[in-house]
Amino acid sequence: MKASTDRMLTRIKSIYLYIKQEGTVTTNELVEEFGITQRTVQRDLHVLEYNNLVTSSARGKWRATAKKTSVS
Repeated sequence: MKASTDRMLTRIKSIYLYIKQEGTVTTNELVEEFGITQRTVQRDLHVLEYNNLVTSSARGKWRATAKKTSVS
């Protein structure tokens, strides 16, 4: 696997775990916490949403779904 792909997957996993731990978070909170751009956060959240791991009840606010996951 390419180094850039590995970094992306690690970042997405970290974002998911952060959301799961904090409950509801905003996109801006994620930008500040991870030190990445708004666009990168949106792209990562889209991947998580596509896989039914997070959902947005209001614009810019995200929470983890009840989907069962195992962390390796």
